[in-house]
Amino acid sequence: MQVGILAAGMGTRLGKPFPKSLTPLNDGRTIMGQQFGNIAEVFPDAQVYVVVGFKLEMIMESHPRAVFVYNEEFDRTNTSKSLMRLLRASAPGGLLWMNGDVVFDPAILERLRPYIERDESVVAVNTSQVAEEEVKYTVDADGFIAKLSKQVVGGLGEAIGINYVGSGDKAALIKRLEEVADQEYFEGGIELSIEKDGMKVTPVDISDLYAVEVDFAEDLIRANEHVS
Repeated sequence: MQVGILAAGMGTRLGKPFPKSLTPLNDGRTIMGQQFGNIAEVFPDAQVYVVVGFKLEMIMESHPRAVFVYNEEFDRTNTSKSLMRLLRASAPGGLLWMNGDVVFDPAILERLRPYIERDESVVAVNTSQVAEEEVKYTVDADGFIAKLSKQVVGGLGEAIGINYVGSGDKAALIKRLEEVADQEYFEGGIELSIEKDGMKVTPVDISDLYAVEVDFAEDLIRANEHVS
């Protein structure tokens, strides 16, 4: 089992002088600390990779047992290039990954487990809200994701930033992540692989469970309401 955390960004919107993933929560853990805890609870034998960039030494000192992947262009690229580096560095097989700023219920990983065991590519989604600024999705006639971006019109829900790529889709996704623009989100690579390679990605509804992507101070307040 391989799990990756994308934590290279500068987190400027939250305005902290350290990596956003090291933001303390009310329960005494950091955002990344609760992610490591959730991973260990559900996948105790997982190898965890962390993509680092901004003030990487702080993350490496906080979680020294992880395998670190360096995005040397962290200040001018987005998550597409961090995920590209992560997938290149990972061992053969599928990979579960998450954005480094998501505070979430570990039950989400349990819900994804059957898909992971079948090696099926998935995107965890929240269908209870569809905010304009979030990554949204639509599905095709078979229920697989058709479109996945912030520009989607008529979205059925939001992607929460926790995903799995199956071993059979991994090479194609790496290629598409190489092709998209530096400032593109990784969802752009997934959408392109769906379009060009016929990649089948199942949306998995986790709306009854909590998942908060911490971009702003009000997001941190909401996240702390769940973990306290």
